[in-house]
Order: sequence, then C-alpha cells, then structure tokens
Amino acid sequence: MEVVYEDNHIIIVNKQSGEIVQGDKTGDRPLSDIVKDYIKEKYQKPGAVFLGVVHRLDRPVSGLVVFARTSKALTRLNKMFAEGEVHKTYWAIVKNTPHEPEGTLIHWLVRNEKQNKSYAYDHERPNAKKAILKYRVIGHSANYSLLEVQLMTGRHHQIRCQLAAMGCPIKGDLKYGAPRSNPDGSISLLSHSVAFIHPVSKERITVEAPLPDDPLWQAFAIFFQKSFAFHQK
Repeated sequence: MEVVYEDNHIIIVNKQSGEIVQGDKTGDRPLSDIVKDYIKEKYQKPGAVFLGVVHRLDRPVSGLVVFARTSKALTRLNKMFAEGEVHKTYWAIVKNTPHEPEGTLIHWLVRNEKQNKSYAYDHERPNAKKAILKYRVIGHSANYSLLEVQLMTGRHHQIRCQLAAMGCPIKGDLKYGAPRSNPDGSISLLSHSVAFIHPVSKERITVEAPLPDDPLWQAFAIFFQKSFAFHQK
C-alpha cells in the first residue's frame, strides 16, 4: 500500500488495479481493511480503528482514494463530495482520438444490475440518470490517446461508458468495447489528482498519483517530461 498524503483526519492512498475499496460479495480483503491495519500498526492503536469510506473506484481502476480518519472528517467530506467541492481529475488511455481535442459529453445512463454495466443514450429515457463529463486530449502515441477527464456528475461506470459511447473505449476495458484486455487485468484509467479544502484545517490539499508501472503509461510520462523541458527553454 502506498500512502500519498496523511494527517490526523485524512489519509489518501494510491490504489492498485485489482484492489477493492470496500468489502463486497467476493470476500476479497478490501483496501479499507489494509489501511486500518496500517494505521493500527503505525500509531499502535488499541482496539478497533475508525476509517470512513467517502468514495470508491472500480476494481480495475488505479489511483487516488481518499479516506476519513475521524467521524468529523467523514461527515464533512461526504458533504463536500455531494456538493462537488472535491475536484478529482482522471487520466484515461483510449483507443482512437476524439473528433474534438476537448469537449463536454452529455448522456443519459441506464444501469443494468445483472450485467454490472451502464448503457449510454443521447436522450432521456425511463430510469436513466444524466451524466456529464469534460475531457481534453493531452497526449498521443501511435495507437492511443491520453485524455484528461473531469466528472460533473458521479454515475456508475460513467467515464468508461461515456468515453466508449464517444467511440474511444479505454484500453483494456473489454466490458465497454476495448478489443483486448491488459495483461494484468487492469483498465487504463487512473484517478490522477484530487484537490479540496481540508475539512478541518481549511488548508488547500492537492495530491497527484504516480503513473502505473506499465510501458505505455511510462511512455506518456517521458512525453510529459520532454514537453516540460522544451517549454522551460
């Protein structure tokens, strides 16, 4: 487990693909339990450790997950997430290049519980929830594009579903139209950064996740390093 930020009220960790944030029917050990054990051992806490889950990431997604270490932080973070005061940015490696270098996607998503999948429509329909995201293209390789995504709403599989509906499925995401899986079972979607006003100290917190240890992600990292060096000249 990789801790990227920690104080008395909040802990932010870098989730690996394949981990579940909270316990589910699989019975696999969730990240929340791993974090509790870390806190218990580091601070030699007797008894049960408090840890509040304020948001989740899909199992094949990697990147930043925010947990609350106190009930005060949990209550305030829940309110902040609900009111859009926590700004999360995702990076996605997708097949194909969007027609426009940046834009806003608006769909109505219908969730199929049995399939654990959402379907996107360009018009309202029964049981559908409106989904809005903004994207921009920030890099290219020979076969893929790197998109930066910001969610305006929080729907089931929203990024995966909407990007696929645009004709740009996320690399490795077989469920939403990728032609092949990634070797490690991941999908190339990263919860890259999170920014918010600390619910207790009121200081601004901004954290970025390291890129996954994957050749294509690392190739994009080199691209950004070269781009940064060029603009510094």
